[in-house]
This record gives sequence, C-alpha cells and structure tokens, in this order.
Amino acid sequence: MSLPEMIPVSSSNIESIGYDESNEQVYVRFLNGSLYVYTSVPIHEFESLRDAPSLGSYLHRSYKNVFPYERVE
Repeated sequence: MSLPEMIPVSSSNIESIGYDESNEQVYVRFLNGSLYVYTSVPIHEFESLRDAPSLGSYLHRSYKNVFPYERVE
C-alpha cells in the first residue's frame, strides 16, 4: 500500500493526515502508530479536517459515523 503525502499536524492524538484525491481516501495516523483510512471523502471534507482547530474533535464529529473506515496498520 502506498500512502499519499502525510501532513504532520498539531493534535493531542493525531500525528499526521493525508489525502488520496484519485480514490477520495483520507489517511489518519494516530500518535499510537495506528493508521486508519476513511473512504468516499470529498476533497472539501479533507480540507475542513486539515484546517479544523481541533482535528480530533472534527474527526470524531464529522468522520466517525459518516464515512466508511478501517484500520490498515
């Protein structure tokens, strides 16, 4: 699996995020090392996550029960 460019973020539980535009997938690496992929995510939704004041809160509120996801690492 090749990951998109991962952007380091300032968060209490997220290390970095990345977006695969061709597949509409958001990758989220947590500080504990786990990596999740969220699918069918439009680019504007990734940009909202990236720019959110609290990434963890935004992820929980706007991704968790909205987009299909799975742990890949």
